Amino acid sequence: MKKAVLTLYCVLGFVSIALGSSYVLSPTFMPYHAMAISREWGDLTSAEQVLFSALLDVAGAGWIALGVAIICLTLVPVRRGEAWARYLVPSLAFIFYIPTLMATLSVLHATAASPPWWGNLIALTAALTAFLMDRPFSSNRQADVT
Repeated sequence: MKKAVLTLYCVLGFVSIALGSSYVLSPTFMPYHAMAISREWGDLTSAEQVLFSALLDVAGAGWIALGVAIICLTLVPVRRGEAWARYLVPSLAFIFYIPTLMATLSVLHATAASPPWWGNLIALTAALTAFLMDRPFSSNRQADVT
């Protein structure tokens, strides 16, 4: 297994945890959210603030769960060269980051906001690059563990 594959997956995992933590720990929504709805956090009703906080917590928890899963799977079964895990890690990234990219692009196109859509594209590119470098689909099913 190439160290680059393990590194890409681990970086993707840690970045996902960092993004999720920023959402979970944020006392308000992000600046682009304010631009998207043309209202500042302080202008929202308390019920709207509760709703937005809950949505941020759910999104953040999803990123954190994804990151923890990617790191744990990468450090044990992927590193061992287990085929199922070599497919599962990029699949988890695709399952999460494709809809996230689509959502941020829809906000970009339908509102005045500039959400960080490029981060999702980078995450997908990293996962695809690692998957293609890893080549679990090749005739040699066992990884070259380094």
